[in-house]
Amino acid sequence: MTEPSAAALSPEANPCDKSLRRCSLFAACGAHAVHDGLTDVIYVLLPIWQAQFAISYAMVGLLRGSYSGMMAAFQLLASRLARRWGRERMLVGGTALAGVAYLIAGQAGGLAVLLFALLLGGLGASTQHPLASSIVTDTHEAGGGVKEALSHYNFAGDIGKTLIPALVGLLLLVCSWQASVSLLGLLGLTAAGLLWWLLPKPGELQAGTKKVGKGIAGSGSKASFRALLATGTLDSAVRMGFLTFLPFLLKSKGAGTAGIGVALSLLFVGGAFGKLLCGYLGARIGMMKTVWLTESMTSVLIVVALWLPLAGIMATLPLLGLALNGTSSVLYGAVPELAAPGKREHAFALFYTGSIGGGALSPVLFGALGDHTSVNAALLALAVVLLLTLPLAWKVQRGLAHGGAPSSTLAA
Repeated sequence: MTEPSAAALSPEANPCDKSLRRCSLFAACGAHAVHDGLTDVIYVLLPIWQAQFAISYAMVGLLRGSYSGMMAAFQLLASRLARRWGRERMLVGGTALAGVAYLIAGQAGGLAVLLFALLLGGLGASTQHPLASSIVTDTHEAGGGVKEALSHYNFAGDIGKTLIPALVGLLLLVCSWQASVSLLGLLGLTAAGLLWWLLPKPGELQAGTKKVGKGIAGSGSKASFRALLATGTLDSAVRMGFLTFLPFLLKSKGAGTAGIGVALSLLFVGGAFGKLLCGYLGARIGMMKTVWLTESMTSVLIVVALWLPLAGIMATLPLLGLALNGTSSVLYGAVPELAAPGKREHAFALFYTGSIGGGALSPVLFGALGDHTSVNAALLALAVVLLLTLPLAWKVQRGLAHGGAPSSTLAA
């Protein structure tokens, strides 16, 4: 038997390392797809809950924001607990908890139980983004494949956003919302079992990452990271606000429950391809130009959607989704570059906490605005707020271009 070459022992060529990366990426993508689907299927259910419980737009925003708020609030805690209990166990446990939450929601006969279930679901979902993304980053550092792997990870999230709301929209034609939501709970529990089987054990992951040579060296620029965090927060706030009001906009133009599910699927199909496209576009023309292009396009298309008939909105939703969701792919890829050395998982947790926190607060604030004015006025306000990301992206680009200030590091 011949002696293996040095190249064969490298992280790029070692079959064991390749298998580790494939399993880790597949598991992280699956977790992202299920969790994002469970998160965004709420948009399909909001009009049903509003009619059943006779609630205001502000309360609708509170229901949506309760899930995202818990998800944002506990991400930093999840990343800290993962150091003790392991990322894999925390990710599996969080997915199972989200499944249990939907089983409870399926039995809800009142608003209080429904709100409790959504809070519990958000707590379970808080484990997914920081832990899964850091697993992908750690296992794909060798060969400069981190950004590509994160693009695929983000793409998988939009696949879940596309399929699960569409399937639930169709299910609602033949069964009650309680039965549909209970099936979502079973989906979450099944996904948790698959993750337990797929994710590499902590010892295997540590052994694989130790073989990795030089990875991404984060600049640790505090000012640029704050600008990136603010950009992500505003981008997420507008995205979640728009998604909260989109079903009501469609309903006012004559769409039914199934039509709303199809519309969200069209939006998320565009978003899925937008995340892949913008990831590669950012590598070619830079983060700032990509953000300026997508955010400006999103703002314009939101305004245009207010005046279009239902068929016109349906036709523009894939393009709107491409711009609306594509920006996040570029922003995620900048996190490892601006994170301080040894603080990457913490940086991801901070970024996701800010962005998802903005997404949780936005439906409540703009829901109150919609109650006092109209849905159209709230959507116009969202389009204006989105333009604030343009100068922030310029600030982030400066930090990326100069490598960050050596004396400025991301706080622990």
